[in-house]
Amino acid sequence: MHLRDLTQFLNELSENNNRPWFIMNKPRYDILREEFLAVVTELIQELTKFDRQVAACNPKKAMFRINRDIRFANDKRPYKTRFSAGITPKDLRRPSAGGGSTYYFQIEGNGKLQFGVGEYLPPPPRLKAIREHIVNDATGFAKVLKNKQLRATYGDLLDEDKLQRPPKGFDPQHVHVDYLKLKSFFVWTEIDLKLNQPDQLVPDLARGFKDAFALVTWLRSVETIDAEA
Repeated sequence: MHLRDLTQFLNELSENNNRPWFIMNKPRYDILREEFLAVVTELIQELTKFDRQVAACNPKKAMFRINRDIRFANDKRPYKTRFSAGITPKDLRRPSAGGGSTYYFQIEGNGKLQFGVGEYLPPPPRLKAIREHIVNDATGFAKVLKNKQLRATYGDLLDEDKLQRPPKGFDPQHVHVDYLKLKSFFVWTEIDLKLNQPDQLVPDLARGFKDAFALVTWLRSVETIDAEA
């Protein structure tokens, strides 16, 4: 993957986000997209070394389209200014649409490589199941939170749009009450490619994703319980 070429293209696209410019530069986009597909394909192979469940993920389905859906949007710019992919066992096109952790990453025109793992804004039934599992497996969840690899790479769980109060039906005195308020169970970090160009993009990403495998394993235990219920 020619990262400098990709970030340069995306940066120019952010300044010329219109169909005529994109059509004129379509040959550049096609080359970069094929390179990105190769990255996603290789990354899936790397992930299967520690997570066999993603082995059947289709690389093309894991990649997000660059076209934006502007039918009901106030922002009428037709293209996204990032290349992104979400690798899941279920070939979902968006992170954790129906359960099942996603290994997600994106490269933006500003030179940022951002990546995360887990379930982002799962639907209400799934979210409720995760919260209930925190209550029923407080010790196991605490082990995930203290995992050295997870904390070193990502810190704490993402608290975006966190509830102000505990969800209805949950004990406000519970030891993990702050986590019961979360709407996502996802870890997230970023690297500035201008300052820290990875020597090997795929192996470096795979190592970062592996650091969150404790979270993935715990979230999958919620699915196992659901399936047996």
